[in-house]
Amino acid sequence: MLTLVFVVIAPPPPRIAVERRIAPGTERVTFLRRASNRATGAVDEALARGRTRLFGERELDLAGIKSTPSQFAIYIASGASVLAVIGAVLGLINGTSLLLAIIFAAVAPIAAKIILIMRTSARRAKFADQVDDTVQLIAGGLRAGHGLSRTVAGVASDADAPMGEELARVVNETRLGRPLPDALTIAAHRMQSDDFEWMAQAVAINAETGGNLAEVLDQVGRTIRERNQIRRHVAALSAEGRLSGLILIALPIFVFVALLFLQPAYIGVFFTNPLGVIALILAGVLLVLGSIWINAVVKVKF
Repeated sequence: MLTLVFVVIAPPPPRIAVERRIAPGTERVTFLRRASNRATGAVDEALARGRTRLFGERELDLAGIKSTPSQFAIYIASGASVLAVIGAVLGLINGTSLLLAIIFAAVAPIAAKIILIMRTSARRAKFADQVDDTVQLIAGGLRAGHGLSRTVAGVASDADAPMGEELARVVNETRLGRPLPDALTIAAHRMQSDDFEWMAQAVAINAETGGNLAEVLDQVGRTIRERNQIRRHVAALSAEGRLSGLILIALPIFVFVALLFLQPAYIGVFFTNPLGVIALILAGVLLVLGSIWINAVVKVKF
């Protein structure tokens, strides 16, 4: 009967959407957005006072993260708070709530730094794989009769990230007055790409001496493709060593976390006994040294 009365006989008046009730050109600001803007502003002021930043704008840009440093700091603080609560709850079993809360909270910035390093390395590796195709596209555009700046702008609009993003940055810098060879060299240093720097040097030499730049870029592209073949071959041969290194690094951490849940009384001795704390610190130092050693062994430079 209630459904019949309030839906069929006397339905409520239709509600007008919020977007239609706001005047054109007026931006709707919710309470959550105002609170987030205030928090972001406070973090910006705090970061502006500091001289060094753990997560600066350059690091986030190299990792391909679009968030600002203040927003990223808020994300890390939120994650650290959640992990601290989890550590405090787990520590209620053996009375180590404060210590586990501090340890779990410290995991957030460390994990964020590791993620930034991994994303930056992956982005630079993808950029290195795109260099040979980019050189070929630029040479083809020059051979078709287009100018160098127009060819680079066209490749920037068509190429995938991160090559498209870096070339778009180069185009914007040239529009602001920076010479194209200098902008290409800066991009090569940002991405730590020797192959892309060769292309920038070829463009710079051609700008001074003249000549057929398309033919020069063809030669550079052929050399880069051969280097990429050798690089992929080396990566395939060293894959077993890198996998072994990851397993050796992750195994003690996995065993420690598993025993923390399965045998909390056994692990609690490491936090309550001074010798246990020293053993944990020594194990952490050895794990870091072993990680650096394994990375140096399996990383091949040529």
